[in-house]
Amino acid sequence: MAKMNFGGVIEEVMTREEFPLEKAREILKDETIAVIGYGVQGPGQACNLRDNGFNVIVGQRQGKTFEKAINDGWVPGETLFSIEEAADKATIVMCLLSDAAVMSVWPTLQQYLTPGKALYFSHGFAITWSDRTGCVPAKDIDVIMVAPKGSGTSLRTMFLEGRGLNSSYAVYNDATGRALERTLALGIGIGSGYMFETTFQREATSDLTGERGSLMGAIQGLLLAQYEVLRENGHTPSEAFNETVEELTQSLMPLFAQKGMDWMYANCSTTAQRGALDWMGPFHDACKPVVEKLYASVKSGNEAQISIDANPKPDYRVGLEKELAALRESEMWRTAETVRQLRPENN
Repeated sequence: MAKMNFGGVIEEVMTREEFPLEKAREILKDETIAVIGYGVQGPGQACNLRDNGFNVIVGQRQGKTFEKAINDGWVPGETLFSIEEAADKATIVMCLLSDAAVMSVWPTLQQYLTPGKALYFSHGFAITWSDRTGCVPAKDIDVIMVAPKGSGTSLRTMFLEGRGLNSSYAVYNDATGRALERTLALGIGIGSGYMFETTFQREATSDLTGERGSLMGAIQGLLLAQYEVLRENGHTPSEAFNETVEELTQSLMPLFAQKGMDWMYANCSTTAQRGALDWMGPFHDACKPVVEKLYASVKSGNEAQISIDANPKPDYRVGLEKELAALRESEMWRTAETVRQLRPENN
């Protein structure tokens, strides 16, 4: 483990220098890894493990996703099976189904989790709120997690570019005495950059907070608010979008991702500096109570329960698509389509 200084706080992280790919291959050389589910995280993790030389199979129901797996090179009867067959063959079962699907498949899946196997997740939801999800694993298996801090698409893209996506990891149950080394080996195998330790509960609460907050919910709310104010005051869609979204994503985000927001503040005009310093306080003070309310709702299990209650409803998908369509068809994101077409790389 490498000790790193994170803003004055010392944390231990695992990097690919301390835990090279060759070591990961050696640890898992006798394991059969079954990736269950080929939706959001499944393709990236499965393909990266395969390309890194691990013994990987995929378990997936018949349908469009099964066909996608075939198109990615998984062979029915050889490396592509039903969920039941894959779980039966595996020594490590990587459960990468959606939270709703985990709950529906769990009664079947747990039959194949025989003593000594490892049950792997990339999200702490099912275990953290096991009293609500019903996912209570036996004590004679390892229960572990590696949670990439990004989408499965990003994990795969960055792997193909020779980069790594940072991940958290956790051991919930160590039945074999090998749970930690299995976890770290899998984290390296899927293409993690560096890995930092967490717990299932901390990962689940931080993940749900992030999705509802700065990663998706809050950022859409903030962008839309600024866009609307500009439009309501006579600015054109193009001007409002460029000042709200395009400059942020195309110019500033790459810079402060590389160098930090402190660098951004130090390297903009004095007018921008003064305004940003003056207004970051009011934005912080307005937003923090909302984030505190959000975190409390997540920690209490309320957000998990909303998801659990919503997914089984027969009309949920229809209603969800209407909400997503409304977002997609909003003026701001229809403007985005035109702006993207006008970018130099598309002309």
